Parts: sequence; C-alpha cells; structure tokens
Amino acid sequence: MAAEKKVNYTEAQTAAMIADYQAGKSVEDIAEAMGKAVRSVRSKLVREGVYVAAEKPAKAKREEGPTKKELMRELEALAPFDVEGFMNATKEAIQALIDHLQPKSE
Repeated sequence: MAAEKKVNYTEAQTAAMIADYQAGKSVEDIAEAMGKAVRSVRSKLVREGVYVAAEKPAKAKREEGPTKKELMRELEALAPFDVEGFMNATKEAIQALIDHLQPKSE
C-alpha cells in the first residue's frame, strides 16, 4: 500500500503564483494571499525557474585608518608585555592602549 503524495501547490496555484510574481507582486504578498510561508513560495518560484534574487546591498566601505592587524603590530612594538591577549579587542580599544603607551611629547 503506497502512501498518497501530498501536493503543496496545484498546477493552478503554481500558474497564478508565477503570473503574480512576473507581474511584479512581491513574494511576501503572494505568500500572504495564498496562506503559505514566504520561504515556501520563494522555493517554489526558484524550482519553477522564475525567481530572481534581490540584489544584495553593497558592503560598507572599510572605515579609514589602520587595520586591526596593523594596530596589533604597532602595539607589539610599543608594549613591554605580551600583546597576544588583545587579539579580540576592538580597534578602538587597541588604539587607546597604543595612545596610552606612546611617549608623551612635551
């Protein structure tokens, strides 16, 4: 006795979903209208070969200034102690320590 396969989307639902998507309706709106999860609708559109992933926003540019690696090298040159424990410190904290260790000019 074979188990009956449950159909998540009928051919009519799939056709309507594709038509709505190609007409510019958002995946979220389609999912809500169909009473389905957004991920389910997106997956079905991908399987049907019509889903186009949204372009990811450009990564933020690296903030200006030295890299953490460069700061650690500078700290290592200044510090009279092992700096290994500062590897997980923020760049700001490392810079503050470097500023504190640098000789004061009068």
